[in-house]
Amino acid sequence: MSQRIFLHGLESSNQGTKAVFFRERYPDMLIPNFQGPFRARMERLEEILAGRSDLVITGSSYGGLMGAVFAMENEEREKRLVLLAPAINLPEFEAYRTRTIDIPVRIFHGRKDPVIPIAQIEPIARKCFRDLEFHPVEDDHFLHRTFKTLDWDRLLA
Repeated sequence: MSQRIFLHGLESSNQGTKAVFFRERYPDMLIPNFQGPFRARMERLEEILAGRSDLVITGSSYGGLMGAVFAMENEEREKRLVLLAPAINLPEFEAYRTRTIDIPVRIFHGRKDPVIPIAQIEPIARKCFRDLEFHPVEDDHFLHRTFKTLDWDRLLA
């Protein structure tokens, strides 16, 4: 069976709305807490996922950035990547923008996102992820209207 993990955003935690939703609905899902700078967060993620494969990573915003970087560095260990308004426009993803991966990547991004502009994300995603479904939705950065309506059973299968 796949190992599922949720990566929260920069100013969120494993007690945020999305984390609580996943914890209640998918008790086997890993939902760690991350703090500090990007490198420290990535080191913690590497420790948590050491020796694991067949990974289904869901990342929100900065957690989406983390998930995308992890996938770029560990494609063979990934089954699927689900990204919610991923912050792949930040400098931490710059080194990966010339690379591509073939795993299924599903992105949901609000058209009204003032934090991570969809117009910056879509071209990067289309260039880097060969098996991409990009879903612009009528929503904000936090996907308040959309998040709970997504078919999570299918996305995380």
